Amino acid sequence: MVTRREFLVTASLSSGAALSRVAPFSYVASGFSRTLEAATAMQFGYAAITWGSAVTQAIDDIAAVGFRGIQLRGEAFAQFGARPQELRDLLNQRRLAFAVLSSGNLSIDPARERDELATHTGHARFVRDAGGKYLQVIDERPKTRAVVADDYRRLGRLMGELGKRTSDLGVPLVYHHHMNSTGEKPEEVAAVLDAADPKQVRLLFDVAHYQQGGGDPVAALRKYRDWIEVVHLKDVRTTEAGGSGRSGGAGSAGGYEFVELGRGRVDMPGVFAALRDIAFDKWAIVELDRVPDPGRTPKESAEQNKKYLLEHGFSW
Repeated sequence: MVTRREFLVTASLSSGAALSRVAPFSYVASGFSRTLEAATAMQFGYAAITWGSAVTQAIDDIAAVGFRGIQLRGEAFAQFGARPQELRDLLNQRRLAFAVLSSGNLSIDPARERDELATHTGHARFVRDAGGKYLQVIDERPKTRAVVADDYRRLGRLMGELGKRTSDLGVPLVYHHHMNSTGEKPEEVAAVLDAADPKQVRLLFDVAHYQQGGGDPVAALRKYRDWIEVVHLKDVRTTEAGGSGRSGGAGSAGGYEFVELGRGRVDMPGVFAALRDIAFDKWAIVELDRVPDPGRTPKESAEQNKKYLLEHGFSW
């Protein structure tokens, strides 16, 4: 009996069209099976953020498009927080893994620390009960002053404490660097991770936020390979407004907006090559904050993103 992987290797080596898709990555023949193995092992999911509060519609559409996992947000907790088994059953029916829950922002304000820990630990408990894998947090950048060295230390300590609590529940904590967060620029991401305990805090690496923050996501994937648990695949383009892009990643305000894969400035082929080089075999979540083009639905954007992945040699 021929396994799926053996079929993929045979088909890829015999098909000129398939070879043309992987040729830009410049892999020699002796390394092709290794890189193909990494590509097929990667788990592709899709983020429900594009659907807003329409959680069940997001689940239906993402499953229909053919992704195998989903990242949910606070809307899912609001709607299913008291009924995690119901969400778990729904996802099982749609053959979707609950990959990540976006738990919201984590404030380093000492006056809020107890409540912050309780809130996010409660979210982790929901993830566990609903059959999920990871809990994601984004930190809050100070709004009235510049970031100072102590902010990184406090954030690292707080995430470490939260990570202990979530890991006790069987839910790893992942930090999402983000525009308008303390970890916005490459040097800031490095400072946050320097202050964090990798045993308690892992990294959700977002290629578009890192690009917009002034970094090279291709190089960073290799640099942080030992930190990365989840990758956000997304693209970003400059808008006519110009400017520094301080929109928090929500849309076009501030001179940038997130778009479907291949429509922006991120070197996506380079990203794919780096993921293959580091043999990334965990969750790669395609994320689009909102549909950029009038008249297009979230499902249609998801279909476009899947088409782009298939055209670049991925299948699942």
